[in-house]
Amino acid sequence: MQFHPEVQAALAAGQPVVALESTLITHGLPYPDNVQTAVQMETAVRAGGAIPATIAILQGVIHVGLTGAQIELLGQLAGTAVRKCSRRDLPLAVARRENGATTVAGTMIVAQMAGIELFATGGIGGVHRGHPFDVSADLMELGRTAVTVVCSGAKSILDLPATREVLETQGIPVIGYQTAEMPAFFARRSGLPVDVSVQSPAEVAEIIVARRSLGLQNGLLVTVPPPEADACDPDEVEAAITQATREADQQGIYGPASTPWLLRRVVELTDGRSLHANTALLRHNAQIAGEIALAFSNWVIG
Repeated sequence: MQFHPEVQAALAAGQPVVALESTLITHGLPYPDNVQTAVQMETAVRAGGAIPATIAILQGVIHVGLTGAQIELLGQLAGTAVRKCSRRDLPLAVARRENGATTVAGTMIVAQMAGIELFATGGIGGVHRGHPFDVSADLMELGRTAVTVVCSGAKSILDLPATREVLETQGIPVIGYQTAEMPAFFARRSGLPVDVSVQSPAEVAEIIVARRSLGLQNGLLVTVPPPEADACDPDEVEAAITQATREADQQGIYGPASTPWLLRRVVELTDGRSLHANTALLRHNAQIAGEIALAFSNWVIG
């Protein structure tokens, strides 16, 4: 692994660091929105009191923390042959000296290797609608990798009740940040319960400390509703997702290709409102993760 000097210095000094994924740059958003959002997320982490560490693979080298030029390079590579890296893909990208963007699962693995506790993203993967055996590796990784993931729940293009069941089966605590139910990515509510509701970064930090003291190797899922002013109307989003899912099935789009295709189609069907909500929640989650990382750092030092 190659560390950005700022990230390396922060980790050595015990300062708070937040990992960020790179698939949103190469597979999630179009250029130049992808670069702008990635930079805004890093700025939001800093506003929360932590150092950002965007993770990616460049010519076979795992980078923990990217320069502005490297983020720009990944942004311009969007839509090209950049490997989408989950657990199975990391050794392939490294051995073949490829460019790779880390998914939630891939970012969790590298974050744990690097000694980074907090990771901020938009939404995790889950069980795909109408395809119950198509289950994202994100859920398995949360069950075996001790990293705290701050997100807005699972992407709402998925089967959310089934995804919630798998989270329970994997023994993953679902924490509602200032909410009593899981958010639904674009929307603030899903009707699905959380295991505990907290109101502050310090409360999350206390749960992280408790998990560590028990020696448990599972992750924690901190679910944060999108900002109210930016959230989508749940009925509008559900109608768009239903149509997009039907079209994907008709066109035979499934597996790793389905999530980016569905998200893009939902953007089209909502006239861009889902994209606005997506970028807003990414920034919001990054700042909350920075605040939690700072609280965790203070707890450990104290």
